Amino acid sequence: QILYLKPPWTLANLLKCYKKHWMAVFGYVVPRSLLSTIEYLSKHLYAEKPFDSSTVRILLQESKKLLHAFSTRSDYNGVLPQAYAEVTKLCETLGKVRAALSEQDLSEDIMVLSENAACEKMEATMPNLQSTEEKELHPSFHVAQENRHQEIWSVLEGVWNTMNLYSIELFQKLDPSAVTMAAKASFEEAFLGLQKLLAAVKDIREGIGR
Repeated sequence: QILYLKPPWTLANLLKCYKKHWMAVFGYVVPRSLLSTIEYLSKHLYAEKPFDSSTVRILLQESKKLLHAFSTRSDYNGVLPQAYAEVTKLCETLGKVRAALSEQDLSEDIMVLSENAACEKMEATMPNLQSTEEKELHPSFHVAQENRHQEIWSVLEGVWNTMNLYSIELFQKLDPSAVTMAAKASFEEAFLGLQKLLAAVKDIREGIGR
């Protein structure tokens, strides 16, 4: 009778119910710091713009963290372990896909570098030759550069958002006076937060390397 949204629920409805009843209900079942996980899932799962593989990986990790937290209460007739196994399988599949894409990107970059070297050699031998057709390609080149800048900015923004998402939570765990005993989370959660941040920074390093 007091539920924020009545069943049957969609995933979006469940996430809204989690947030609405978090302090009064769910915060007594799982660590209250997991509210940041609920907010992250809600924000990204229903965003109008598509997200990259790094965001997908964090979404899967956040889902695993939430499922693990509820598993300490009950297995919910076996449904929860099954869900956890499926999310873990998705994480493994995503890892394989990302590795394959990285190898493909590396091969393409080597080809581009070879082509660029050949072009530079040709330009060095013919420095004064530039046709009208080449000049017409400049606008598209600038557009490509602009798209690349936006891509880099998007990755950097993702890292920054990840840092903001976990820094407060981590400092609360390290400072006992910042949270109540009921809200105090485990060191495992703090370690998982650091792992996600390191993964995001690793993606930046790999991008710069490519």
